[in-house]
Amino acid sequence: MLEEIGKNAKKASGLLAGLSTEKKNEVLAAAASLLAGHADELIEENKKDIENAKKKNMPAGLLDRLTLTKERIQGMAEGLIEVQRLEDPVGAVEEMRKRPNGLLIGRMTVPLGVVGVIYEARPNVTSDVFALCFKTGNAVILKGGSDAIYSNITIADILREALLSCGVTPDALQLIRDTSRETTTEFMHLDSYVDLLIPRGGAGLINAVARESTIPVIKTGTGNCHVYVDETADLEMAVNIIFNAKTQRIGVCNAEESLVVHRAAEKELLPMLERRLREKNVELRADSEAASHLENSVPATEEDWGKEYLDYILSIKTVGSIEEAIAHINKYNSGHSEAIITKDYAHAQKFMNEIDAACVYVNASTRFTDGFEFGFGAEIGISTQKLHARGPMGLKALTTVKYIIYGNGQIRK
Repeated sequence: MLEEIGKNAKKASGLLAGLSTEKKNEVLAAAASLLAGHADELIEENKKDIENAKKKNMPAGLLDRLTLTKERIQGMAEGLIEVQRLEDPVGAVEEMRKRPNGLLIGRMTVPLGVVGVIYEARPNVTSDVFALCFKTGNAVILKGGSDAIYSNITIADILREALLSCGVTPDALQLIRDTSRETTTEFMHLDSYVDLLIPRGGAGLINAVARESTIPVIKTGTGNCHVYVDETADLEMAVNIIFNAKTQRIGVCNAEESLVVHRAAEKELLPMLERRLREKNVELRADSEAASHLENSVPATEEDWGKEYLDYILSIKTVGSIEEAIAHINKYNSGHSEAIITKDYAHAQKFMNEIDAACVYVNASTRFTDGFEFGFGAEIGISTQKLHARGPMGLKALTTVKYIIYGNGQIRK
C-alpha cells in the first residue's frame, strides 16, 4: 500500500512542478469553497473523534486542538485563500551572474518534490500543509494520528475533490488511513519516494521520527517557552503578556510553560500575577524564593524547568541577573520561542543576541510564533532546528534551488 502511495506521489510531483501559478490559485480557491461548504459534515465527523478522545481521557489542551467548529473551519478556508494570495516562489531566479568565460549562472527556486508529514490530533494541519505544499509544487503524503482519523479523512477527501474539479491529479494529496504504529514506521523508510519528512506533535513523536527515519527530517513543534521578567519591567504589561502566553490556548507549542523572574521584581509581580492567573485556575510550580511571595504554589522540581505542560500549569524560577536568566533558559528551552519583558534597551539586545531559539521577543507574547501571524498565510510547522529552515515554515521553506547555466558553446579546457 505505502509503495503505491509513494509511486503516486512521485509521479504527481513531476506534474505539479510544471503547474502555473494561476492553476494553483484556482485549486486553492476551490478547496476553500468546498471546505466551507462541507462544514456541517466535517463537524459531524469531528464529533466521532471527540467522543473517542473523551473515552481515552485526552487532556483538555489536546482536546481543544482536536475540536473543529464552524469558526475554525472558516479559519481553515481563509488560510487556503491567504496562501492563494501569497507570491509563488517557484521559478524565481536570483543571483544571475556572468562568468569571465561568458557563462550565465543563476539559482532558481524549485519544489522539494514529495513532502511527508506525520502529525497528531490537529485536523487543521491537513488543510494547512496541503495549501503550502501545493502552492510550492510539492506532492504531500499525510499520516495523521488515530485520534483525528475521521476529521482527517473528511478534510482530505474534500481537498482531493477540489483538485479533481480543477483537472489536477488528486494524488497531489494522499492521506495514509492506516493509523497503526507499524505503518508509521514503514512510512519513515519510504526514502525512495519522499524527499522530506516533517513530524508535528509532542516530543515523543518528534524524537521517534528523528531516530527511526531514513528520510531527511525537520524537527518541529516541541515548545518549552519562557517569559523572563527583568527588574526594569512594566509589571502590568508583564502580567498581561504572561496571562496571554500561558492561557490564551494551552495546547499549543508557542504557549508559555515557564516564568523566569528577577528577584528585584518578584515581590510586587507575583501577587499581581497570581490573582490574574486564578481566573484560569493555573497551578504555579515555584522555587522556594518565588513561593514566599505566593499564596498557593507547588514546589518545583528539576523536571519542571524543562517540561512542556500543554496544561494550566506554570513553573516559576527566580534569578538574580539577566546573565543567570539567559543561562537558565538556554539550558532548559526547546529552541522554540522566548520572551523578555524589560524597559532596559541593553538588556533587550543582550537577550536577543544570546538566547538560542528560533523566535525571540521583547515585550510581546510568545503566542505570535505562527505562520499566519508572521504573514506566511499558514505554516507547515515551526522548526526548532538550524539546518534548512528555522521558525515558522512558510512557502520558502518548502523549496530548494537548482543552478541554471546558459552558455553559447563553451567547453572546459
